[in-house]
Amino acid sequence: MKNPIVRITDCDHESVDVEMKLLSEFSDDNTLLNCKTEEELIEQCKGVQGVINQYAPFTRRVLGQLKDLKVIVRYGVGVDNIDLEAASEFGIQICNVPDYGTNEVADHAISLMMALTRKVVAMNAQVKNGVWDYQKSIPIYRLQEQTVGIIGLGRIGSAFAKKAHGLGMKVIGCELPSQEKKVPEFLKLVSFQELLEKSDVISIHTPLNEQTRNLFAEEEFQNMKSNAYIINTARGGIINEHALDRALTEKWIAGAALDVLEKEPAEKNFPLLKHENFICTPHMGWYSEQAYKELKRKAAEEVINVLSGKEPRYPVNKIMSQMNY
Repeated sequence: MKNPIVRITDCDHESVDVEMKLLSEFSDDNTLLNCKTEEELIEQCKGVQGVINQYAPFTRRVLGQLKDLKVIVRYGVGVDNIDLEAASEFGIQICNVPDYGTNEVADHAISLMMALTRKVVAMNAQVKNGVWDYQKSIPIYRLQEQTVGIIGLGRIGSAFAKKAHGLGMKVIGCELPSQEKKVPEFLKLVSFQELLEKSDVISIHTPLNEQTRNLFAEEEFQNMKSNAYIINTARGGIINEHALDRALTEKWIAGAALDVLEKEPAEKNFPLLKHENFICTPHMGWYSEQAYKELKRKAAEEVINVLSGKEPRYPVNKIMSQMNY
């Protein structure tokens, strides 16, 4: 059996011990890289058959240069840093790990919703500044009389829907693109426009693609209720951040919470940070100790599956060449 070459192109986790242990049982040629650019990927991944990837850009140019590459497994759900069309064209299997942190992200979105609607962060800041006055929080509305609109009803969106329903909220949702989808009896499917107009809270759980990029811009914020909040734990780029800045400045909406940004990390002078009704967390919605280990294990297992000629568990594109190493 030929010894396959596997690389972790980039990873900002504390360690890669979990995946390296599994990979070392399959191949003795495994290395953690620190690739950030196309050039670094092309130079450092020549001759490599399998990679685990976090943020490094696998563009058409990169994929076209890596003639031996058979599989890319991305840490997490989104694959917007990989040219899927080019990968399929070059016969490269793309996989992700879509189910490692489903409840964690849904829980984080619920936490952000509660912090916004109950004004926890703003009032905590008031108290720390010596102001003890609940009237500074006015208005707050009874959660059980609020409508939450969910965009994207996959694993995470559906988990969020169940949790919001458990809190007594009315739950509506829409899929992009619209398609037949089985949803719980308590959830009403509506159009995107109706969701904008009726929701007191909007929570985003859809992938970033050409259809969803800048899905929320000035027009969408102006069509929302002035007392509505928006939450994004999906992908930066779905919300136009310049438009959100204006929406908060002009008071078109009541507040926002983001766990993801178009450019991460946030710069020190990031305009949205000046708003008291804006909450930002550092792309941590996916994290728990259990999810952390599950993500790493499943990413390594998927590389091994594909390079062993087995069917991938989480294929993103339809390429699957039978390979013998």
